[in-house]
Amino acid sequence: MDINFAPPKELVELAEKTKAFVVDKVIPYEKDPRWTAHGPTDALRIELNALAKAAGVFAPHVPQEYGGRALSQIGRALVFEAAGYSILGPTAIHCASPDEGNIHLLDVVARPDQRDHFLKPLAEGKLRSCFCMTEPGGAGSDPGLLKTTARQDGNEWVISGRKWLITGADNAGWAIIMAKMEGGPMHGHATLFLADLPNPRIRIERTLDTIDSSFTGGHAVMSFDELRLPADAVLGEIGKGFRYAQVRLAPARLSHCMRWLGSANRAQDIATDYARTREAFGKKLGEHEGVSFMLADNMMDIHQARLSIWHTAWLLDQGNRASNESSMSKVICSEAIARVADRSLQILGGMGITRDTVVERIFRDTRAFRIYDGPSEVHRWALGARIVGGKM
Repeated sequence: MDINFAPPKELVELAEKTKAFVVDKVIPYEKDPRWTAHGPTDALRIELNALAKAAGVFAPHVPQEYGGRALSQIGRALVFEAAGYSILGPTAIHCASPDEGNIHLLDVVARPDQRDHFLKPLAEGKLRSCFCMTEPGGAGSDPGLLKTTARQDGNEWVISGRKWLITGADNAGWAIIMAKMEGGPMHGHATLFLADLPNPRIRIERTLDTIDSSFTGGHAVMSFDELRLPADAVLGEIGKGFRYAQVRLAPARLSHCMRWLGSANRAQDIATDYARTREAFGKKLGEHEGVSFMLADNMMDIHQARLSIWHTAWLLDQGNRASNESSMSKVICSEAIARVADRSLQILGGMGITRDTVVERIFRDTRAFRIYDGPSEVHRWALGARIVGGKM
């Protein structure tokens, strides 16, 4: 097997172009009041999207038929890391969650009419979407606890239930809803449904106050009160909701790693610059071993995370499901990146706990990353079960 750590020139150039765009155009928006506690507003998102389009870096991952470059996973690894150098970068180039994952899922599963109605406007950045799976006290890391139900009534589906921590729900243009079949041969099996928003039977009860502030629309609690959808609202096949969720989650989980690695680079750069210029006890801060060792540990964590991402991305590009590698990358990256953010904040000292730099925000958002898309403990449990069961 040939191993080549030199990415194609065109991907390197696109990543460099994206990084330059983020530094020159996006970072100045980090003090914009439209970046709220519940994420950037839609007005800010649209403005940043326009800048990305003008710079030629908008949505390079989407299918070519919608103006993208259909980037491979390796291509995404380079470009999404570059975008993540600012937390606003993924929003700007339209590779943020949940839209990036939903674009991938619909590209794989959706019918032609669903591609036209749902995928096309999302891929072009004309609207946002959400993925409604997680439930209060129920389905989350364990989707088997799914309680939202779907029953057939003539030529319609009737969906009832509640969801929470639904990223981007507020002002989204459409939703993917996971529900458990009630009655019929697929009773108890999960199915995915597509629904336009807004809809009077889909209510956003509240937007949750959370530690992170990365995602447009924040995280919502939603209820579905006898929501009626047409018979053709099913995404893919009836009863295959869990399977399709995995089609979405493995690459989407890795995309999170890519984007947050970019933020780890940013935190390291800010801490390094501070350590080179700040004086304490008669010499530059970085000349103290206690600080230089933290910078070295950061470099090693970043390197380890990048290698894990690249390997998993390569496997996905080869058509491998990479379930184990995706789980390992999620744990490795979320924990390594959190350590980088923590050390960087520590190096900055008093400045680190202020909002004079973006490190404090990176610290909060990367802490949340250890929980969503499967907390570290669930991935370790799944990997351990496979090891003990002789399946690895």
